[in-house]
Amino acid sequence: MAPRPASEPTNNTLALVAVVVANVALAFGPLFVRLSDTGPVAAAFWRIALAVPLLAAAALAGRRPAPAARPGGRVWLFVLFAGIAFAADLGSWHLGILHTTMANATLLGNSATFLFPIWGFLVARAWPTRMQGMALLLAAGGVALLMGRSYQLDPRHLAGDLLCVLAGVLYALYFILMSDVRRALAPLPALALSSVASLPALLACALLLGERIAPQQWGPLIALALVCQVLGQGCMIYALGRLPPLVIGLALLLQPTVATAIGWIGFGEALGAPDFAGIAMIAVALVLVRDPRGHATTTEPPANPVTEDLR
Repeated sequence: MAPRPASEPTNNTLALVAVVVANVALAFGPLFVRLSDTGPVAAAFWRIALAVPLLAAAALAGRRPAPAARPGGRVWLFVLFAGIAFAADLGSWHLGILHTTMANATLLGNSATFLFPIWGFLVARAWPTRMQGMALLLAAGGVALLMGRSYQLDPRHLAGDLLCVLAGVLYALYFILMSDVRRALAPLPALALSSVASLPALLACALLLGERIAPQQWGPLIALALVCQVLGQGCMIYALGRLPPLVIGLALLLQPTVATAIGWIGFGEALGAPDFAGIAMIAVALVLVRDPRGHATTTEPPANPVTEDLR
């Protein structure tokens, strides 16, 4: 299956809907991890293991005639490294989820919100416009407001927050590795193969930590796989091939906004004026990143873009 040509016509409105659906679905990840009766890393293992058959089936169903040039050894090596990075990302993120608030876990675990657009700017050698710069500054301010009270009022969150920061860095590393893989493989095969590559590392880590592997209640794990890995990533793959990195990066901030609401409703995690102000600033940033006609910016992507959020 050959990658979609960059010149293929796209529907930005549908892509924007897809990226919103993707981020709302992915925001439920911390909730399902908390509800599962396995260890946090074991939950990450099941998230991938239960999703892989569906991802593989989708990749096979959309298969096209094989290209003349087959992927070389470098591609498979990068798939392996990407899978290991993804396993480390999910493992540290799921551990952090249990030691911080849902909003913090989702926000810090998606610190690629800023790393991804910056990487795109550097590769494309095209820095943001004044309006895009304002959007980034507003988003950064919103992030600071959402996070500030956690460090000041509840230092017990610090360990969980640091684990989620580590997850965010590993997530960005995964993006960079997958950008090389995407030169040779289309989105669904790349996602399915990297997911398979992450399974041994996740299982080994869960066993080394002495976690409970076999669940008694499958519901939360099935929901984790279907909602986050299949629905969330399916929509994200569609959107990321059609929207520029800046729009995708800022759209990732929908996840902590939704997670904040989930934590408030489901776990009694109190919200204050700074939280609501931070959410409002993020919303304004998402509006500013659109052009005056109400369409997402259509800046050309980097020559070698990361075209799917595979988290």
